[in-house]
Amino acid sequence: MPTAPHPQNTDELYQALQENQRRPYGRTRTVTAEELVDAAEQFAQPLPLIRTLLELQEAYTYGSEPRKSPVVFARLLTLFDEQPDVFDESLRHLLFWRFKWVSNALRALPEIPLTSLRQWLTEMRDRYERAGLGLQPYYGEAYQLAAHVGEDTALAYELWAARTRTRLSDCEACEICRRARHHLTAGDDERALRVWEPVLAGQESCQEEPARSLSYALLPLLRTGRADRARELHLSGYRGCRRNPSMSGEVGRHLEFCALTGNEARGLELLAENRNLFDEVDSPLDQLDFLTGVEVLLQRVELLGHGELPAAGYAGRTWTAARLRAEVRSRADDLAARFDARNATTAHTDRRRDRLDRAPLLDTLELTLRTRSLDDVTPAAPAAPAAARPAPAVPESLTELILRARTLDEQGHPDARACWTRLRTLVAARDYTHPDDPAVGPVARLRADLLAEEANRAHEKDRFTEAAALNEEAAALYDDVGAPGDAALTRARVLLANAEILAEGAVGPEARAAALTDAHAALVRTHEETPGLTPHQEARLLRLRATALALRLQATRSQEHLAPVFAEADLLREFAARHDIAGQISGAHMLRATTHALSGDLPAAVAEADALMDRLTAQGPAWHLPRTLGLRGRLRLLLQDAQAAYTDLAEGLRLAADWPAEAVGTTRLHTDLAEACMHLGRPEEALRHLTRAAELDLRHGNRTDAYCTYSNAAQLSLDLGRVEDCIALLDSLLAEPDVAAGELDDRLVAQLRLTRARALHTGEDLKAATAEFVALAAESAGWDDDRGSHAMIAAETAVLLAESGEFGRAREAADQALAAHAEDPRYEYLSNSLREVARLQAQQQGAAGLHDALAVLADAGRVADEARAAGYEAHGRSLDTALAYEHGRVNAFAGAYEDALAALDKALGLLGEPGQDDDRAGEWAECVRLAGVVEGLSLERPAAALARLDAAVVRLTALGHTEETAELTSLAARLRDEE
Repeated sequence: MPTAPHPQNTDELYQALQENQRRPYGRTRTVTAEELVDAAEQFAQPLPLIRTLLELQEAYTYGSEPRKSPVVFARLLTLFDEQPDVFDESLRHLLFWRFKWVSNALRALPEIPLTSLRQWLTEMRDRYERAGLGLQPYYGEAYQLAAHVGEDTALAYELWAARTRTRLSDCEACEICRRARHHLTAGDDERALRVWEPVLAGQESCQEEPARSLSYALLPLLRTGRADRARELHLSGYRGCRRNPSMSGEVGRHLEFCALTGNEARGLELLAENRNLFDEVDSPLDQLDFLTGVEVLLQRVELLGHGELPAAGYAGRTWTAARLRAEVRSRADDLAARFDARNATTAHTDRRRDRLDRAPLLDTLELTLRTRSLDDVTPAAPAAPAAARPAPAVPESLTELILRARTLDEQGHPDARACWTRLRTLVAARDYTHPDDPAVGPVARLRADLLAEEANRAHEKDRFTEAAALNEEAAALYDDVGAPGDAALTRARVLLANAEILAEGAVGPEARAAALTDAHAALVRTHEETPGLTPHQEARLLRLRATALALRLQATRSQEHLAPVFAEADLLREFAARHDIAGQISGAHMLRATTHALSGDLPAAVAEADALMDRLTAQGPAWHLPRTLGLRGRLRLLLQDAQAAYTDLAEGLRLAADWPAEAVGTTRLHTDLAEACMHLGRPEEALRHLTRAAELDLRHGNRTDAYCTYSNAAQLSLDLGRVEDCIALLDSLLAEPDVAAGELDDRLVAQLRLTRARALHTGEDLKAATAEFVALAAESAGWDDDRGSHAMIAAETAVLLAESGEFGRAREAADQALAAHAEDPRYEYLSNSLREVARLQAQQQGAAGLHDALAVLADAGRVADEARAAGYEAHGRSLDTALAYEHGRVNAFAGAYEDALAALDKALGLLGEPGQDDDRAGEWAECVRLAGVVEGLSLERPAAALARLDAAVVRLTALGHTEETAELTSLAARLRDEE
């Protein structure tokens, strides 16, 4: 099936050719190129056929189809021999350049005899000599053949590297890579890295570089102790080659790097991302390179005892790491043997063995912000907590285990969870036999206990509907076994859960308060009407009563709801003290502290937390210390004492290591510490706490919370300039199964993608960033409940399209943004984006783009008018001032200098002259500077410009804004020099 309409004339053909050249390499581009060659055959003139054949050869070359590239080149060469005059200088250059492509393609095919490879090089040399071209490119290909075969390369290297480069030589970046690899093969890592430096530093690049060099440089960097640089280049280099069939060997080396640095789990993640390479790489040499890297990774996974982990491999079946390794080893061994048979050496088998025999270079290297082990990716096996806390002792005896679980649960002890988890596993087994012991009670009682514990966990995660249903089921079982106190307690929990469900769905604080007031009344009735409660059961009912009123206060923040909470908390405290229930005494103090905080009395809240800390330190329970320190730390953050908050939170985190993370709020401690670190100016430490918090949430099944925290971490890493870290983190998250399956909230996924798109833009990958923004703008167009977000995304999309020079599409995106803005205004964001689109159009198109740029500025002017009418105040300079300044820039770019100067004078008038403590001094100075450029240089009125600049310098100097005068003084000096 054709991918595009059949061109009817050469103009349509060339247009289709240009469109195809904008596509990424792959099957779509290749098939379209084949169709365009067929279409070109209909035209009498040879030039369309030549151009389409050149495009087809490029598609085959970079689409990793080396078998087809030489066939296409043979047709081009025939056309050149028959009609050389048709080939202008540009086409002739392309033709002779691509002799090297054919040489590379033939080397990659083991079925091509070595004699044929040498004959082709002879043909290349002869053709170059007849055309009067320098032979350095020929000797470069001769060296590559010698290196490929495994011959002594010393002479071949000198013949190539010592020659002067020509116009047909490979680019500097590619030749640097080849020279560096020569030294690498000789075992000289340091010299190789010195040669590579211009490419590794980004000073030299091309279509394949620096991605290729980065992949080869990773292991030498590790061997020479430059682990941080290796990490940095792995992140940037992998992004440049992933999923690209023509760079499958580079992907393989990144997999190998992961395997040799303790990052096997990341290696499996990258392997899954590149599953397409198993089927899309047609080059046997690239296949060999890729498969060897895959095998290094899978071999390591298997050696670590994880051979049964799922692994992404050839399509059509499910693979484990062990089975895929066996398949890969068989195929790669066969490929190496075929190349060695063709070359009459053992070079490829030896190189494979060398890679497979390498020992890990580092036990561990933190490659990304989301470092995971193989244990973390093992299905149905939750990862161990990050802290090195030993697992709590669980009794072997079933009777002892049940009694121990109930005792610990009554105390509120964190280790109760381990006992319940063990019991849940035992009871679920087919061969479970319940102890015949009156102390334990019937199996229905145990099942009720397990349901109640599961309900508590669901409630802690705000899954109120699930908690209510589980508690209802547990209460019925308690009724059946004659445990009225436990039945009453679980039904009380149902009352609170149902009230929270109603409160969540209620509109307005009054409705939420009514639901919780009714729940409190019902809880009081349950308490009063249930006889025979044990002290622990009664204390828990009192705690539920206090919690209902505390939630009501949280919903309304009303003073009238304050005293009832204190009354219930005091009732709980007095009862718990009378019966020596330490956990509930602590709980009452916590309720009092949080109630003081909700009332706005932070000093009283801190005093309550201090008193509780003293009690816990002296009498326990010790497991309440981390949460109490966390509360006091948060209160101190609210009091703007970040250092004291950090001290409390850090101590809380230290103590939390002694207990299960979920039970003592370790995740919250990490997120609060991140906030404290930001206040203290320690963002890198904050980033570490955010990522640890997110990973803990993932381990505990709180996936939405985890992704929200990771989203914050990604934004912070971007703010810190850690662009590749940000992209790698987001790529990892977006590849998670629940995200890929659409199970996560679509707005949260959109936020992750938006941050990634911004990171790509910051990392100067404009093409990828623009594509992501365009996709997000299309998706967010359907957000009828959030038109403001769509307005912002569409506006940002317009800016990126303008940066790409696609001003028609930028105008369409801007119109979408304006339409959404009309429903949910985003004045400043829209104004900023529209002005930037106008500037880019004038800057790129000059006078030709002025009309359209001014039309965009007119839209920005209407937004400014709307903002003024709505009483909106911009966070920075006023929208009117910014608009006048942009009119100045746009007109200046387009050569309309009088209009530019008038606009800049208007902007200066709107700004007003700066004052001594005015933070507008820099903005005012820049406006003066641009006006001076337009007036003095463009309009050639140096006297007026100098008067303007000198007056501004005097004004700024008198106000103490000396830094702002530097550029004005420099411009004035230039104008005086030119007089």
